[in-house]
Amino acid sequence: MFGTPEFAVKVVQGNIHKIKVLRGAPCGATWEAAMRVKDLPAEEALVRIGLDVQYFCVANPSGWDPISGKSPVHMAGEFHKAALKKALKQNF
Repeated sequence: MFGTPEFAVKVVQGNIHKIKVLRGAPCGATWEAAMRVKDLPAEEALVRIGLDVQYFCVANPSGWDPISGKSPVHMAGEFHKAALKKALKQNF
């Protein structure tokens, strides 16, 4: 239930018709963000999921990683965007 984000999505006429969180962040950001991308066009949802996860994420945004140059919040957004992109390719 918790860990690297994973989604199952159903796209109808280019819009996300259904989205199910198979695995997500323990803080709940994954579920909050997933609710907000339902009914959006798939391309818009890819951007929105990352932004919404960053908004709902409770990780310390000031904890910058010296190697990547990103905060945990930014990395969480990118992980969720990648997970949604993968789910869109699999579209059940």
